[in-house]
Amino acid sequence: MDTTTAFAISASGLRAQRLRMDVIAANLANAQSTRTPGGGPYRRRDVVLEASPQSESFDDMLAPGGAPSAAVRVARVVEDRRPPQLVFDPGHPDADPNGYVAMPNVNVVTEMVDMMAATRAYEANVTALNATKRVLEAALEIGRA
Repeated sequence: MDTTTAFAISASGLRAQRLRMDVIAANLANAQSTRTPGGGPYRRRDVVLEASPQSESFDDMLAPGGAPSAAVRVARVVEDRRPPQLVFDPGHPDADPNGYVAMPNVNVVTEMVDMMAATRAYEANVTALNATKRVLEAALEIGRA
């Protein structure tokens, strides 16, 4: 595996985790949004990640010069299909005739745990990027000596 491949893999991880954090931030920002342009309450979104490429065999990985770039990519952003939470609040402008308001299906605790996991994955990619950079710097120093 050459160094550009290592940088590309880390960069793909950084992009994927940044998008994941953006989606989580949108979920948290809309945790109380009872109206959307499409009608109804906001629906939680989640990011689906996949390995790319997936067609490489293990033998190809072991072949000289045949190391695949095992990057990650965002397959799609999906909407959570769980039903909204019904909260009794007859004074709310979006309350139904029975006094219930359909609230978003966003659990703030779950979102914070997901945000911490995405942050840790982002930090791990930064660490891998910096380690590759340090290895290159050490190789240059060896070459100068």
